[in-house]
Amino acid sequence: MFPDLHVTTGIIGSVVCFLLYAAPILTFRRVIKKGSVEEYSCIPYILTLFSSLTYTWYGLPVVSSGWENWTLSGISSLGVLFESTFISIYIWFAPREKKKLVMMMVSPILIIFGMAVFFSIFSFHTHQMRKVFVGSIGLVASILMYGSPLVAVKQVIRTKSVEFMPFYLSLFSFLTSLLWMLYGLLGKDPFLTAPSFIGCLMGILQLVVYCIYSKCKEAPKTNPDIEQADELKVVTSQDNTKGQKP
Repeated sequence: MFPDLHVTTGIIGSVVCFLLYAAPILTFRRVIKKGSVEEYSCIPYILTLFSSLTYTWYGLPVVSSGWENWTLSGISSLGVLFESTFISIYIWFAPREKKKLVMMMVSPILIIFGMAVFFSIFSFHTHQMRKVFVGSIGLVASILMYGSPLVAVKQVIRTKSVEFMPFYLSLFSFLTSLLWMLYGLLGKDPFLTAPSFIGCLMGILQLVVYCIYSKCKEAPKTNPDIEQADELKVVTSQDNTKGQKP
C-alpha cells in the first residue's frame, strides 16, 4: 500500500505540475497579442527550465534505480518543452537588451546541465552516488526556481499592483510544491522533500501578497458616488470659468 501511495502522489503531483507549467499560456498569449513582454520577467521561466532539465535526468534509470521516479521524469520533460517554448516567445518579443540578458542566463544553465550529465555518467558508477550528485544540483536549481517569484513579489509591493503576478501561477506553484514534498517524504528522498518544502513557503508568501494587493487595487472602485461627485465638480468649475471670460 505504501509504494502505491507513493506512485499515486506522484501522478497527482504530475497533474497539478502540468497545470503549473501551462499557467503562463495566458501570459504569453497576452505577450503575443500586444507584441511586447511589457514588465514581465523571464527569470522564473529560465530557472524552471534548469530545474526541469535536472529532474528529468534525475528521474531516468541512469540516475535513479529503475523507474522509481518515472512520474517525476515524465512531467519534468514536459516542463522542459513548456519552458523552452515560453523562453523562445519571450526572446522573440523582447527588446534587444532583454534578449541579451536572457541569452546570457540560459547559456550557462545549459552548460551546467551538460556537465552534470557528463560527470554523472563517467565519474560516478553507482545509482546512489549519481542520485547524490544530480540531486544536489537539482536541489539548488529548485530552490532558485521557487525563489524566483520573489522578483514578482518585489514588483507587486513596489507598484501595489498584482497585474504582473498571475494568481493561478502562484496557486499551482504552492500545490505542486506541497504534493512533491509529500512524494519526497513517502519515497524518503531529501532531494525532493527539501526544495519542495521551501517551495511551499514561497507559494504561501505569493498568495498572501496577492490577496493583500489585489484588495488594494480594487479599493478605489468601491465608492462610485464619490467619483461622480468629483466629476460634477470639475464640470461645474469649467462652466464657471467659461462664464467669467469677457
